[in-house]
Amino acid sequence: MTTQRHIQPDRRAASLAGARRRKMARSIHAYIRGTVAQFYERMAESSIELPEAPALWICGDCHIGNLGPLADESGHVSIQIRDFDQTTLSHPAYDLCRLGFSLAILARSSDLPGLATVRLLEALADGYASALSDHPPRLTRELPPTLRLEVRKAHHKSWKTLARERTAGHTVSLPRGRSFWPITADEHEALRTLFARPDVAGLATQISRRPDQCKVSLLDAAFWRKGCSSLGRRRYAAVLDVDGEGRKGNDFCLMDVKEAHASCVPAMARGVPVQPAERLLAGARALTPALGERMRAGDVLGTPVIVRELMPQDMKLDIRRLQPNQAQRMADYLGAVVGYAHARQLSTEDRQAWHREVVRGRSKTTHAPAWLRDAAIGVMHELDVAYIQHCLRYVHAVG
Repeated sequence: MTTQRHIQPDRRAASLAGARRRKMARSIHAYIRGTVAQFYERMAESSIELPEAPALWICGDCHIGNLGPLADESGHVSIQIRDFDQTTLSHPAYDLCRLGFSLAILARSSDLPGLATVRLLEALADGYASALSDHPPRLTRELPPTLRLEVRKAHHKSWKTLARERTAGHTVSLPRGRSFWPITADEHEALRTLFARPDVAGLATQISRRPDQCKVSLLDAAFWRKGCSSLGRRRYAAVLDVDGEGRKGNDFCLMDVKEAHASCVPAMARGVPVQPAERLLAGARALTPALGERMRAGDVLGTPVIVRELMPQDMKLDIRRLQPNQAQRMADYLGAVVGYAHARQLSTEDRQAWHREVVRGRSKTTHAPAWLRDAAIGVMHELDVAYIQHCLRYVHAVG
């Protein structure tokens, strides 16, 4: 364990709160990522009427940054939902509205005309509906160039790349600084106890196919200053030695330990686990099984957490500008990704009924249902004003 003096919890909380405000002031995209609760408040206050739909597990915070390349146990990489902090059993339209809103913001910041935003929403709805209509549900869309490039970058990443990115080239210690902060002795002991659990230690052996009988031990751990909406909650990075022999290379792995908290998404059905980490795990396994099976629920000093091994191929989509000739194809594909994650949870009858509702909302002039257009464009205007107000408060606070 590092000998650096840890940051007192109260100082750490204050520093994280300030970092969150600063990060959210940097761009409208960061602000959107950090204000999922406000999105649902605006949805509740609006006159938007969502169609009838079966309750299923949704992402809840389905913006473009929460989708991206993910690797399964065999190493195959595909674009999938990758964040489940807000997951719950709820109305599937919420995911489509949240993603449409995210794409509309991205279109505007890319200086695309209003007509392009309308076409983006149409493509998103078309891709989503296509996944619902397939028998059985499957993702058959060809990767558009923008997303193909993201998947290619993920394929080329290795464990050495991950070590260089996350540990500044070190494999057995996390470099203390802006991203990684020292932790208390109690936190270190709680993490050591967590990784001593057989089911949690098993995460370090299942993906890289290391022998199950390998000894797993905690080499180093630090508080991880990461994220936006989750910034301010407990999050740790941990380096594990998988065989106990201290050799470099694939004997080491990097684990992400993230606090699980209550969802702000309106739930539509019973059966949602009360414990946040168990709820998050259930949603992940329903929406993205390849990732959900790589996660475990636990706790650190009484705080529920989700644990996962970070693979080099796991990336979020980092698309800052949309090209007009590629935007619609990307929106169509992402709609299909979300539609597939929803459709495979439904019976044939429920899937067909929900598909009819989605396409029924189309008009003669646009394929995007009215409720999707109203959510993406109407909420965008209100959160635009809220973002400027946040920036004014931040400038006033820092002088």
